[in-house]
Amino acid sequence: MEISAIIPHIEALIFASDKPLEVNEITELVNNALGFIEDIATIDQVEAAINGISEKYNSEFYSFELKQSGGGWQFLTKPEFHKTISLLNGDRFIKKLSAASLETLAIIAYKQPITKSEIEAIRGVNCDYAVQKLLEKDLVIISGRNEDAVGKPLIYATSRSFMDYFGINNSGDLPRISEVLMQGLAEATIVGSASEEPTLEIPVAGVPIEIMPDVEKTEEDDSAE
Repeated sequence: MEISAIIPHIEALIFASDKPLEVNEITELVNNALGFIEDIATIDQVEAAINGISEKYNSEFYSFELKQSGGGWQFLTKPEFHKTISLLNGDRFIKKLSAASLETLAIIAYKQPITKSEIEAIRGVNCDYAVQKLLEKDLVIISGRNEDAVGKPLIYATSRSFMDYFGINNSGDLPRISEVLMQGLAEATIVGSASEEPTLEIPVAGVPIEIMPDVEKTEEDDSAE
């Protein structure tokens, strides 16, 4: 099997998919599409093809690149073009979270699997609303129950969508807390006029997350386009 023969098909599959595609999925789809019987494409060949595609789009001539995130491969706009795209799409690609929800999400991400009572012990306040909003936005999931705790409370973990938004493949890819703090100080920008409450906007993996100031917990908090 010539790797060059499957590269265009792999590009088409990743480009058309609305979710990251795993290597196993790509291999099966390519073989089904081309109807291979004896000379099938192997996982090693698909991985080699993906490496070639990735190298191709790393060139400065392309505004997008092939990245592995959310457990699979997808095309993402390069960071230097995020502002340009936002001018076209407005808030459509902005995930809005209140500071309380972002704090809760960070605790779940770094302490998962974790129960709600454990989250509240760290934050010091009730987090029912924040957890519910994160579930609605598919940033966290219920991964089971703590069978050893009284009442067998629900256990929360980050979702595949969370990994996709932040451009990681598992919780082990999360930066260390010290790195997050330093990067936030270096890169976060304040937006808003003197007559408006400021917000922090930190771009991640092609999808900015807008951190809204803490206000009364109403349905307007954590709004998402």
